[in-house]
Amino acid sequence: MKAPILSVAGVSKHFGGVVAVKDLSFDVGSGEVIGVMGPNGAGKTTLLNVIAGEYKPDSGTVTFKGSDITGYPPHKLCHRGIVRTYQIPQPFVTLTVLQNIAVAAIFGRGLGKSTAEDEAADLLSFVGLAEKKDMLAGDLEEISLKRLELARVLATNPTLLMIDELAAGLTDTEIPQVLDLLKAMNKKRGITIILIEHVMKVMTKAVDRIIVMDEGMKIAEGKPAAIMKNKKVIKAYLG
Repeated sequence: MKAPILSVAGVSKHFGGVVAVKDLSFDVGSGEVIGVMGPNGAGKTTLLNVIAGEYKPDSGTVTFKGSDITGYPPHKLCHRGIVRTYQIPQPFVTLTVLQNIAVAAIFGRGLGKSTAEDEAADLLSFVGLAEKKDMLAGDLEEISLKRLELARVLATNPTLLMIDELAAGLTDTEIPQVLDLLKAMNKKRGITIILIEHVMKVMTKAVDRIIVMDEGMKIAEGKPAAIMKNKKVIKAYLG
């Protein structure tokens, strides 16, 4: 593995008597695409929320580029280069597509309005939304909302991007389109990616390594081909 850009060490998170994440540790190498999978309730999104600063862990540490960032709030992490998307896109529905991206550039990077709009126009072309720049975000169909969500986080100039279920709600013909975009973000822009996903074709085609969670714990870690044959993983999904 390449030198770690992110290290999660012994992280646990409880909600009352419910253990969402338990003593979880892993490293992410710079430039890697890491998949996180597991059955519903395994703790995947909670893990993302801890790394992104939305939850403070009860124990353990999160280190980014050699600095302890445990418990940092999301806006400070964004300025350091850590951003995330949500399973359900949350655009400003009454703003245009271009305005949505420009807002992210203004508040995520401190760009002026004119520069932010220029950056937004470039990102619209990158994600394939140039022809819809003047549409209201609330009028977009699902795949365009996904593209917009990615453009908005790209506007903050991230080093580490965490994506929660990119393929959710997409058709079989739309999934390859977002996979191509994912690969372009990683290869052309050098962004390290952590991807939560249930769609197996995304995991097998898009990621370098998979971490599998069940009941808040890591039960397996390895290359996609090996993970798909892992008996613990099969049992977690199929019982």
